[in-house]
Amino acid sequence: MFRYIAPTLTRRAFLASAAATTAAMLPLSPALPSTAATREIALRAAPGRVRLVPSGETTAWLYNDTVPGPEIRIRQGDRLRVAVDNALPEETTIHWHGVRVPNAMDGVPHLTQKPVGAGERFVYEFEAVDAGTFWYHPHQRSFEQVARGLYGPLIVEEQAPVRVDRDVTWVLGDWRLTKSGALSEDFGNRHDIQHNGRVGNAVTINGRVPDDFAVRKGERVRLRLINAANARIFSLDFAAHEPVVIALDGQPVTPHAPKKGLVTLGPAMRVDVIIDMNGNAGSRATVTDRFYQGLEFGLVDLVFDATPLRERAPEWPIALPANPIPEPDLRTASRNEVVFNGGMMGEMVAQQMGESMGRGATGGMMGHRDMMTGGMMQMVNASPAWFINGVAADEASHAMKPILTLAKDRSHVIAMTNATAWHHPIHLHGHAFRVISRNGQPTRHREWQDTVLLSPREKVEIAFVADNPGDWMFHCHVLEHQAGGMMAVFRVA
Repeated sequence: MFRYIAPTLTRRAFLASAAATTAAMLPLSPALPSTAATREIALRAAPGRVRLVPSGETTAWLYNDTVPGPEIRIRQGDRLRVAVDNALPEETTIHWHGVRVPNAMDGVPHLTQKPVGAGERFVYEFEAVDAGTFWYHPHQRSFEQVARGLYGPLIVEEQAPVRVDRDVTWVLGDWRLTKSGALSEDFGNRHDIQHNGRVGNAVTINGRVPDDFAVRKGERVRLRLINAANARIFSLDFAAHEPVVIALDGQPVTPHAPKKGLVTLGPAMRVDVIIDMNGNAGSRATVTDRFYQGLEFGLVDLVFDATPLRERAPEWPIALPANPIPEPDLRTASRNEVVFNGGMMGEMVAQQMGESMGRGATGGMMGHRDMMTGGMMQMVNASPAWFINGVAADEASHAMKPILTLAKDRSHVIAMTNATAWHHPIHLHGHAFRVISRNGQPTRHREWQDTVLLSPREKVEIAFVADNPGDWMFHCHVLEHQAGGMMAVFRVA
């Protein structure tokens, strides 16, 4: 294994980045063009065939006959109008993951819209208020529809993007294939729901099992990583390269080296990194996934051209401009507790956490323990496997009674406790939030995100201004966990 060295910035790049980061702390409005454009897109969801692996084609469900679906690129401040035709044998919707859309455009069946029936059309329309890396996918039976291939990238470009030689999107996919190369039809099976979800046996980049990725020495690449897998968590090691994180879930962050040099993405999460290609002409470097101990594998090789682009990395600034997100006021914020429990070994974890916190513990852990235990005892004979504050949702009907009602335009803190033995990427619709602490320790970057990965037994606090009215989904983005009950509704009113 290589020895990781934190990346260093030149003085000029550091000063430019620091200035932009200071600006990012302020509630700024984006610099919009004088006349915003409207981009019209047509998406058709239909069965088709794709070549995921070299040995043959696989029947999948596709947007416009491709997987991932077409990359939609617009400029911040522009309006997007997407006409969706459903040629599937069942209902569907499209959720614009991470995009702060009006509630009616959020794509949640029965909660924000009537599902789009087979043979029907629905038109989504909204303004791209934030620049960043986002994606789209169904929220109707997503544990199956996403696993069959229905997802695609949505890129909202800044008015003044950072300067790079190439802006590249990698949509990471995960497929469970049979020996013949067909999709395994065991969607939403009980084992996947109760454990860590549907983890496949074939990983793709942009819909293909990858081989080589051509680069040149001295080239600066902005790499937009999107994890579209149902359940697989990635932790990417870029060999002797030194990735610098500039955005998380599409939102700008202080440029920094990832922890231990590994770029980690739970399902639905996105990371933008700047990578200066530093290999010698004609050499190769393997990008390795190291999240699952003992199951590390080479994802793709960076293959260096025989002719360098330049001998040294450029000294261009790398910090992104702020998005217009209101800053939460922690002094006046409401305080709310959410506990996730259930799954295999859930009762044991809850008992251990309860004992460690003691009888006088605050935060609702002991209050939810009995509800979790009762749920686990009935799990064999009932559908739910996962619970939020002791309640399991019905995946077939997203229209649920809100577990929290948040005052509009006020600041709120949500303390989330993962009282389970499994990781959970928790996604909040309609808003971005600051991650302000983990296990009681303040986060270094107070990063804006819309999906935060909770480790087993971890407590994470998030803060945001509830400025987008409506009923919003709040759920685990391991899609089998969502199907097994780990979702709820927040109301902003």
